[in-house]
Amino acid sequence: MSEQIKEQVVSDDYFKQRELKQGSAGWVLLAFLGVAYVISGDFAGWNFGIQKGGWGGLLVATILMGLMYLTMVLSLAELATVVPTAGGGYGFARRAFGPFGGFATGTAILLEYACAPAAIAVFIAGYCASLFGADGSIIHYFPEALQPILMLLLRGTWVTKAIFFSVFIGIHLYGVGEALKLIMIITVLAIVSLIIYVIVMIPYFDVANLSNTPIGGVEGAEGSLFPFGGIGILAAIPFGMWFFLGVEGVPLAAEESKDPKTDMPRGIITAMILLLVFAILILFFGPGGSGAYYLQSANDPLIEGMRQANASPWVMRLVNIIGLSGLVASFFSLIYAASRQVFALSRAGYFPTFLSLTGSRKTPWLALLLLGLVGFSLSLTGRGDELITMAVFGAIISYVMMTASHFVLRIKEPNTPRPYKTPGGRLISGISVTLGIIAFVACFISNQQWFLIALAVYIAFLVMYFIYSRHHLIAGTPEEEFAAIQAAEENLN
Repeated sequence: MSEQIKEQVVSDDYFKQRELKQGSAGWVLLAFLGVAYVISGDFAGWNFGIQKGGWGGLLVATILMGLMYLTMVLSLAELATVVPTAGGGYGFARRAFGPFGGFATGTAILLEYACAPAAIAVFIAGYCASLFGADGSIIHYFPEALQPILMLLLRGTWVTKAIFFSVFIGIHLYGVGEALKLIMIITVLAIVSLIIYVIVMIPYFDVANLSNTPIGGVEGAEGSLFPFGGIGILAAIPFGMWFFLGVEGVPLAAEESKDPKTDMPRGIITAMILLLVFAILILFFGPGGSGAYYLQSANDPLIEGMRQANASPWVMRLVNIIGLSGLVASFFSLIYAASRQVFALSRAGYFPTFLSLTGSRKTPWLALLLLGLVGFSLSLTGRGDELITMAVFGAIISYVMMTASHFVLRIKEPNTPRPYKTPGGRLISGISVTLGIIAFVACFISNQQWFLIALAVYIAFLVMYFIYSRHHLIAGTPEEEFAAIQAAEENLN
């Protein structure tokens, strides 16, 4: 450890005031948590990739990113059994690269998890506007006296976003066990909604619908699968990632799982398989049933798709109502993930330590309140696609660091017990790192302005490390304890 880094020794009471509720989640709950993090990506956000690269460009981008996520998940499944702490990727990188590497990874993850719920809140508002707007599809089914109130609260304005942030932050404050079970129920509803949507769209599928995006985006030009050529594939990559972004958050629940050494691999791999299946179904039958071009800028692409296909109005209403659960599932679970990241960084001293205090319900209440305020403020921009760019920026940095941690720890600590071993070892994590670097370049190509905004925020975090964090690190955190125990065991051997 560098001489400039200071670690404070604290009493046992410090960690007792910063305990999470253990044994709250088995592998099934963890799998649903992994799906919940991501499933909103099937309901909205991916379609902006058509605007960047056409349907063909988005398809290739999704395949590449599916491979990146699959190899990353296989690497994380191993790391989660080696360093099972609430810090997740931050803990992996700290073990491999030291305190600064941990901070650089943890803050990248935090940038992702702060921006993603804000983007989802924008999409929730879009779906609510379809349901409860002035010409909403279900507003007239409510008593006349309630209609003005519902229109005020749930017509897709800032009030809608404030209500969703307040309600779901409140549930997280109540308790993790209750929150995870509710996430599972909401996720099941979201899966049902996607299945209904795919079944409805199958009869309307036409291969010609996939290539109706004008070449170069010029109105009147002939349609094409790749209207922007190869550069369009790169520009679509951030939106191909949106089908999977967030699944890496499963290890953040390590300290609250029943048996992380077995539950973590089973949970995260199961989640990834389900997400791959849904990505394929939505990408083919959504644009294929309605026309890719018509979905490229919609905040509610599933509803717009059925509208373009002239699907039954009552089915549209059903999918719209149940479909909100998909957005809520990711919104709800990503708030959970962000709070655990702040908790871990604060407990370790990178952030002010009061942010990791837990209440009687063993939840990091100050972290939750702070993230609710930040997420709500970002959602007021109304720029869902730009917020996706910021979330993807943070995600890619963390992916490269996490999978590089797998690569490095295989070399540095070959004798570390690994209850689960990544098939293919360093080759698998190497593939993920390579694709992550490509995705980073693609993120810049897709949206230079918001890429630079995200970069400025990230640099501010790194400056914070040298000014504040390295002088306030706490000794004896779980991340350090695992490393110390392993070092002692290797010395004995």
